[in-house]
Amino acid sequence: MAETIVEVQHLRKEFDGTVAVADVSFVVERGEIVGVLGPNGAGKTTTIQVLLGLTTATAGTVRVFGRDLMKHRVEILQRSNFSSAYTGLPSNLKVRENLLIFSKIYGVKGHREKIDQVLDLFEIKHLRDKITGHLSSGESTRVNLCKALLNDPELLMLDEPTASLDPDIADKVRKLLRRIQREKGMTMIYTSHNMRDVEEVCDRVLFLHKGRIIAEGTPQQVTHKFRQKSLEDVFIRVARGGDLLGGVSE
Repeated sequence: MAETIVEVQHLRKEFDGTVAVADVSFVVERGEIVGVLGPNGAGKTTTIQVLLGLTTATAGTVRVFGRDLMKHRVEILQRSNFSSAYTGLPSNLKVRENLLIFSKIYGVKGHREKIDQVLDLFEIKHLRDKITGHLSSGESTRVNLCKALLNDPELLMLDEPTASLDPDIADKVRKLLRRIQREKGMTMIYTSHNMRDVEEVCDRVLFLHKGRIIAEGTPQQVTHKFRQKSLEDVFIRVARGGDLLGGVSE
């Protein structure tokens, strides 16, 4: 049987009476790449924040690696990592200095060799001595991805990992993430507004709307359920509201 890495049961999160996540349940198995999709306000960012232990659920349970997240947060995060195109590293440090600090935080053995390895993976070794605050947005995105792979995480959470990348580099990153998943059996949770990313990278998707999962399955299954030509068409339909489930085939 497949090993469950993430198990979320009846997750609910309220902020001052406003419901961000109403009732979300799902599991992620080892080696899966699962996309968490939805328009702005759907609850996907809050769900990721709960999984990272950055905010506490109002109700429900979250287990990662078979352990309760709130009781074993430090242990779980040592085996995980996160990258977001919208979260910057300290801007006054050189790229190699940032990666060195994070490698020590994560307890990476042979950290200098590991830093060179991840910089090579993303083809940015030439940036190692550049001040992080002087990087382009696309370069910053790739440095963040390097940071996220330093500790060879068993669970990698990615928020818009190809944002700000040109089409050529975005294609390379998608293929690289797939290769890493195959070679290391790494589990990934992936949020993106780029439906091409999701269709090419994700094994399965969870489509959120107003804090609930309204569709789950492979990208092809979700597209078929909504009787659309592509996942992007599904996204547009959900984002624009209307009769979301009317006429949907099972």
